[in-house]
Amino acid sequence: MTRAAAAAGAAGSGAAVWTAGFRPFFLAASLYGPALLGLWYGARLGWWPPPDPRLPLWALHAHEMLFGFAGALVCGILLTAIPSWTGAAEIRGAPLRLLAALWLLGRVCVWFQRELPEPLVAVGDGALFPVLGLLLLISVRGARKRLFAWTTVPLCALAAANFLYYDGVRSGSIGEIGRALALAVDALMFLFTLYGGLFVPAFTRRWLRSRGIESKPLSPPIETATAAAMLAFALADVLHAPARWVTVTASAAALIHAWRWARWRGWRAFRDPILRCVHLGYLWLIASFVLRACAGTRIAWQDAAIHAFTIGAYSTLKLGLMTRVALKHTGRPVRADRAMRFAYALMPIAAISRIGFALSHGPEWLVGAAAFLWALAFSIYAFRFAPLLLRASLPRPHAALRPA
Repeated sequence: MTRAAAAAGAAGSGAAVWTAGFRPFFLAASLYGPALLGLWYGARLGWWPPPDPRLPLWALHAHEMLFGFAGALVCGILLTAIPSWTGAAEIRGAPLRLLAALWLLGRVCVWFQRELPEPLVAVGDGALFPVLGLLLLISVRGARKRLFAWTTVPLCALAAANFLYYDGVRSGSIGEIGRALALAVDALMFLFTLYGGLFVPAFTRRWLRSRGIESKPLSPPIETATAAAMLAFALADVLHAPARWVTVTASAAALIHAWRWARWRGWRAFRDPILRCVHLGYLWLIASFVLRACAGTRIAWQDAAIHAFTIGAYSTLKLGLMTRVALKHTGRPVRADRAMRFAYALMPIAAISRIGFALSHGPEWLVGAAAFLWALAFSIYAFRFAPLLLRASLPRPHAALRPA
């Protein structure tokens, strides 16, 4: 029995949600994401006013998708992965409640920002990532710290991006708001490649070896080259380097990620729906870099590249990962049921619809279709997994020392 399963089994069903970090945050993301898309799209159609008329609607949408929806997933993944991969103490109970309360406080500050003082909104919504980093730093004392050290850079970038966003709101600078959101996207991309480079090949090797298929171990030079390519692209993007430098760094990132993915031999594991989902998510990352390399100064292509990452890569891979983690860590068989397989199938259609809208400048129904399909996929997850996340884990007869 894993530590999380043992703790959940000992707790009552009401307290089980606070025994592991993935529980409250996967639940929050899968509930908040669809609600957010509905509120945003209704405001886009003029059915109701946006919460803050001072801001363009795209800024609120981007902020809450990055810091609300994706922020919850960042917490859930880090709180699960770092203890599993480093041997650090798991954060649960009161500290986990604090993190969940800070995430919720941030959402309250965003949606009621017109009624609250500006400094309170910035501090209330900006507190989550610094506190998360501090709690993780405390938890890794005496553990292997290399993974946490790599994590601190994008985590600090996310925290800085959120405060820069609110500084842009205060000064009325749309340019600063855009730079802050770009920094947040680049930080999420770095976290995506860091943890995707751990989870995806580990799951794939396990599946391949169980079927007698040879698999290659991680290559430190390739991992170092991947990190360097991501940092180079992020610097070119955030600093608004000349278009040719963005093209060069995006092309380099696409090539190194394609090489990295090919070594994993993920296509051999496509028979497993969860593995197929996470590998397709990683392929969308490569597609996003290709689009960005082709974008130049064209805003429409840059928009397409961003949504190839946020919908195609990030959301698709996380949906598969959320399935696997929730099943494995609650003692259930790691198999996607028919409902989740349907949810997986919705994500590429949502991504293609949104990219098609960006590149064709319409029609509007493509945005609506993308929003509906994306929201439906995560609503299915919430409906399917909320009972598992809220209840105690089933007992498991064998120990599992590696992350699920």
